[in-house]
Amino acid sequence: MSRPIPFCDFCTPSEQLAHVDPKDLPPLPPPYDKWEEKPWTPLSQTARTEREATLDDTLAVGVPKPKNKQEEDELVAAFLRGLDKLFTSENNWTFLHPLMLSMEHCARCQTCSEACHTFVESGRNEVYRPAFRSEILRRLYHQRRSGGGLLSRWQRGGIELNWTTVSRLLELSYRCNLCRRCAQTCPIGVDNGLISREIRKLFSQELGIAAKEIHEKGSMLQLRVGSSTGMNSLVVKDNLEFIDEDMTTKTGLPVKTPWDVQGADILLMHNAGEILAWPENPGAFGIILDAAGVKWTLSSEAVAYDAINYGLWYDDVQYARVLIKHVQAAAKLGVKKVIMGECGHAHKAMMVIGNRVVPADMAVPVESTLPYIESLVDGGKLKLDPKRNDFAVTLHDPCNVVRLMGIVEPQRRILRKLAPKFREMEPHGVDNYCCGGGSGFAIMSGNNFGEWRTRIASRRKFRQILEAFQDDLDPKHPKYVCAPCSNCKGAIRDVLKYYEAEERVGIHYGGLVELIVNAMTDAKPGFLEFSAA
Repeated sequence: MSRPIPFCDFCTPSEQLAHVDPKDLPPLPPPYDKWEEKPWTPLSQTARTEREATLDDTLAVGVPKPKNKQEEDELVAAFLRGLDKLFTSENNWTFLHPLMLSMEHCARCQTCSEACHTFVESGRNEVYRPAFRSEILRRLYHQRRSGGGLLSRWQRGGIELNWTTVSRLLELSYRCNLCRRCAQTCPIGVDNGLISREIRKLFSQELGIAAKEIHEKGSMLQLRVGSSTGMNSLVVKDNLEFIDEDMTTKTGLPVKTPWDVQGADILLMHNAGEILAWPENPGAFGIILDAAGVKWTLSSEAVAYDAINYGLWYDDVQYARVLIKHVQAAAKLGVKKVIMGECGHAHKAMMVIGNRVVPADMAVPVESTLPYIESLVDGGKLKLDPKRNDFAVTLHDPCNVVRLMGIVEPQRRILRKLAPKFREMEPHGVDNYCCGGGSGFAIMSGNNFGEWRTRIASRRKFRQILEAFQDDLDPKHPKYVCAPCSNCKGAIRDVLKYYEAEERVGIHYGGLVELIVNAMTDAKPGFLEFSAA
């Protein structure tokens, strides 16, 4: 079982601070109650030798080990410079106020712990307790502010500042999905998710250190080429042309994606990962919008055809660079409004934060796809037959859309109309659990991190899915997890694959618009295909 980890141990060099024994993972519901969890795939000797890999069983960032004590001291000094900037208004005007409140007011009640899917599903491993990483930064902050005096150490608790502390804190900030369920549960509103995100920001903006999947292969690639997928506009157009042809053949309805239409009613922004991994999703959007008579468009401007904004998870500067490109593309086309596709973090980036930081003269109206698509379903132009969706359906609530934006009911009202066997996960709505792929985890798989994510971070979601379908786990009867978010679909795909859920119990997954097209009577039946049925 997990043992308490004193803060002095966190600062003390050792081969590995924490370990999750697969035998300690909480049992899953039937038929997985007898599933035998395999041992972890160990980190390679190269990773252990060359990278800072002393936190736990996995590695998300993998900072190269400093060559000598001088390099260690330089990195610690840079961390302190970043810490100072994190708490000044000129350097952190966007998030300083909520960060300060979370630094000053934790009651150490640990109410947040049971709200955290990673902590609970790891067998309650101490290092994943939401307040654990926050308390490390909190002690460093108070020591820095007080000059390291004895009174501060006595009042707040001391912690040794060295390279071991700094490197482990970096890795630990990437064991949090930033889902904010802990913040919602906290009786005084301490936001441990924000603290984790600000730790990531400190390392990225001051030390130039970030997870390569969200920085080098994410926002940097997007700004350089046009998309984090590596697709430029010509490649994207070619892919959409192929999708249009496939959708036309599959549904019998003519589909042709419009590009760069001036003055369109809406500019639709997809997570470009959908185009490669789930082409039926952008295809379904095209079918619905055309059938509803909407004048819509995509933008071929670099960055604007990919709604992702990974800076949201780790770096304000990268976030702003991408946001400006998105806003400028909408303004150039003169569209009436932007509709964000099925991507949770893109919703939050463009709407919640974007609407607050973009200058008024640059702002464009932005709306979520969920209430917008509901208005089309209710508009009467789509001919729909719920009997086409005569299979069990449950709904996953993406954290950024539901808990962090309050968009709870539009997707449910659609499912109640179009999915006769719809049932909720428990808990659901704003209380739902993260898929385990949030904050970049869904695209991070270096070393054995993908395995850690699937077996710990996504485990609570898999538990919820199994519980929702407990009345019929016959693999011959298809069951559908509706997940209107690209990152969520990626994490759910991986956890279903790991547990062989399609073959063993007939569980499938996809977005919301696919279910709508599956119910359209003007389309050929069978838009959704269940191979195990």
